[in-house]
Amino acid sequence: MAIANGVIDTNKTKPTKNRELIITGLLILLPLTAVCALAIGRFSVPVKGVAAIVAGRVLPLKQTWTAQMENVVINIRFPRVCAAIMVGSALALSGAVYQGMFRNPLVSPDILGVASGACVGAAAAILLHLGPWAIQVFALAGGLAAVVFAIAIPRLLKNNSSLMLVLAGVVVSGFMNALLGVMKYLADPDSELAAIVYWTMGSLASVRLLDVGIMAPGILIAMTAVLLLRWRINLLALGDAEAHSLGLNVRTMRGWMILCSTTLTSLAICLAGTIGWVGLIIPHLGRLLVGQDHRYLIPASALLGAVFMVVIDTLARNISGSEIPLSILTGLLGTPLFIWLLLRQRTRIG
Repeated sequence: MAIANGVIDTNKTKPTKNRELIITGLLILLPLTAVCALAIGRFSVPVKGVAAIVAGRVLPLKQTWTAQMENVVINIRFPRVCAAIMVGSALALSGAVYQGMFRNPLVSPDILGVASGACVGAAAAILLHLGPWAIQVFALAGGLAAVVFAIAIPRLLKNNSSLMLVLAGVVVSGFMNALLGVMKYLADPDSELAAIVYWTMGSLASVRLLDVGIMAPGILIAMTAVLLLRWRINLLALGDAEAHSLGLNVRTMRGWMILCSTTLTSLAICLAGTIGWVGLIIPHLGRLLVGQDHRYLIPASALLGAVFMVVIDTLARNISGSEIPLSILTGLLGTPLFIWLLLRQRTRIG
């Protein structure tokens, strides 16, 4: 095994050309999936009509579509598709970062308690009978507070190892889940409890274009930072001692990665509530396609997560008379997919 420019070279890595072609294919697949999602629904719109409506927003095209079609595509489905792209890519990217940084393929984006903290914040806002905006703000504050507590515990114990950080996240998650249980117990079962449970199961039904516009800058900035520094995750994946011997400031770089990944996870939760499996499963699919090198794995995971979440949200609003919470579908699809990945890995090892 050789290390050059933060890249781990092994005989098992895929040819660079193939990986670039795969990422290019995902870049093409994402807009195609988005257009199909805009067209599919109880009120069907032809794909050509969707393309004309979207293009008509920036080009002086002759109107060949009805006002109802434009309203459905632009005001109802377009915000949901944009939100699904942002949420899926944010969760998958942060999952890939955490799994590489902690050298654990079972790590998910809520490893430091961000999801549990966000649920506590949102539940508090619901119990206080605050509006949707306040719920998002409280969720963001709760998620960030949980991560701050998780980071503070190793410092208080004067042990900044990766293992201690993970254990601190488990402790904080358990505490936040206990607080959430207390809030559910105190909630009115006819109104507040239902709202809390529905929020914790994830949905994009109430997302507006304004919500997307507010969350987009933070998600894009955090994603850009991770993409620019993604090769250094290869060094973090070698372990603290080896990364330090190669000249990497491990503590600073881990701090930046945690900050960016936590921001991505928190903002995704603010938009859609808590959604499981995406940050755990999608990075594994990315490794199956492009290998372990985070220079390729990070963008591939983000694109795969975006495509996956657009498909999941489209199914959630179409396969039943009432909308299905996103976490139900991600769990139903994610469980057999994860089992298949484990069986594939076992076959390779055997």
